[in-house]
Amino acid sequence: MIEFVNNYVIPGLVLGSIYALGAIGVSMIYSILRFAHFAHGDLMTFGAYVAFAVVTALGWPPVAAMPFALVGTVAAALAIDRFAYRPFRRSRPIVVVIASFGVALMIRAAIMLIWGVQPEPYVQGINPPLESFEPFRIQEKHIVIVVVTVVLVTALHVLLTRTKIGKAMRAMSDDADLARVTGIGTERVIAWTWVVGAVLAAAAGILTGIDTLLKPYMGWDLLLPIFAAAILGGLGRPYGAIVGGLVLGVIQELSSYPLISDEPFITPGYKIGIAFAILVIMLIWRPQGLLRGRVL
Repeated sequence: MIEFVNNYVIPGLVLGSIYALGAIGVSMIYSILRFAHFAHGDLMTFGAYVAFAVVTALGWPPVAAMPFALVGTVAAALAIDRFAYRPFRRSRPIVVVIASFGVALMIRAAIMLIWGVQPEPYVQGINPPLESFEPFRIQEKHIVIVVVTVVLVTALHVLLTRTKIGKAMRAMSDDADLARVTGIGTERVIAWTWVVGAVLAAAAGILTGIDTLLKPYMGWDLLLPIFAAAILGGLGRPYGAIVGGLVLGVIQELSSYPLISDEPFITPGYKIGIAFAILVIMLIWRPQGLLRGRVL
């Protein structure tokens, strides 16, 4: 039982935490701006590499460099919205979706031009499990990932439920036209949506780099499971995205459990196929997701 928890449950919760942060941003952008943001994964990568620049220059740990990465990613997201998305605000959603593909390619190309294409670690060396949690094998980086996720999700909850801008975001998500009629500044809400989405994207990218390695394509590789998590929980439902991310992360890790024989039920290299399968199943069986979000 301990081995099962160490090898499948803990890695699943860690992976699910990263999925949850990315899925919340995707879900909020879709619910307020009404388009699927396919550059979100590369925005995650951008935030991770900004933190890497701070770590390299100052020798700080990744968590200490996170505030700089969050500010840099927010600035990039607002600039992208201003010059790439705002001109198409009144166009059909597919136009903005195509624009987001172009933005993704530009961000990725800029990352490869500045930082190269080789995988990079935040910290050199092996991160051994902490002895204080024996017999569970919990690494310090896993605690960091879960704690940062909990802090950001709690802050998001406070923002959405206790602040004026959070209530305006919820109102615009429910009915954008009614929100405009009641005098809510839609452009201000959109700007705050990008701020929140960029913060969560950068954090998810940094946590991915902490858990594995920094790679220019890591955000693009995470895009499918992030969308699967958002759809599983219900598009437009931030809390649904959290549930969807955690469920998807655990399912992906459990898929390699040797259920029938001594061999993994699904080869670990094909675990990403689980996200695709869940995405297809949800779109066919329950497109509104577990918490009855919007239909993609």
